[in-house]
Amino acid sequence: MSAAQGRTKTGDKKTAIYECAKPLFESRGFKDTNVPEIAQAAGIATGTFYLYYSSKEKLFMDIFLEENVKLKKSILETVDPEGEPLQVIQKVMLLNNQGMLANPILREWYNKDVYNKIESKYREENGLEKVDFMYDSFVEIVKKWQADGKMRTDMTGEMIMAIFSVILMIDVHKEEIGLQFFPEIQEHITKFVMDGLRIKTNTLGTQKQ
Repeated sequence: MSAAQGRTKTGDKKTAIYECAKPLFESRGFKDTNVPEIAQAAGIATGTFYLYYSSKEKLFMDIFLEENVKLKKSILETVDPEGEPLQVIQKVMLLNNQGMLANPILREWYNKDVYNKIESKYREENGLEKVDFMYDSFVEIVKKWQADGKMRTDMTGEMIMAIFSVILMIDVHKEEIGLQFFPEIQEHITKFVMDGLRIKTNTLGTQKQ
């Protein structure tokens, strides 16, 4: 008897469903994994699945968001708050892209047809605010850069983080933009954005934003 099936006997069925679904999603992908298979692996009836998760999309997004948080935390552990902002952002982008592609759950992010359906269903069930890919902890680093005079202060740290997130999401649209332009286009846009966010010094030695 598996550990997950053992937990179903003690009443921890939601945990069993989660832990059995994750390797199925990893090995087969979202589209080719179905609820009866998840229920069988967890040692429960298919109908019991819906007592704990309203849909396959809800379960997958719960797993996706947890994996996303793990990746972002691991990236933040490598960030030097004292580093030069452009180099820090470039490193974050590189590690994020590598981590997303290396994780079969997170890699579904790049499968637009699948992911758009999953996210849309999740938003309907949980609300817009539940889907958030911002690096909450990274906002504090941005605010430190602002306090240290490395970054403009006429916009909030949250707005700057939103701009960084847009740069990261450009990768999802590489096919529409043109695969021949990647990854150079993302690098150029990052440099343009960071140049616009830097506090510049004019010829009189005073700062301007």
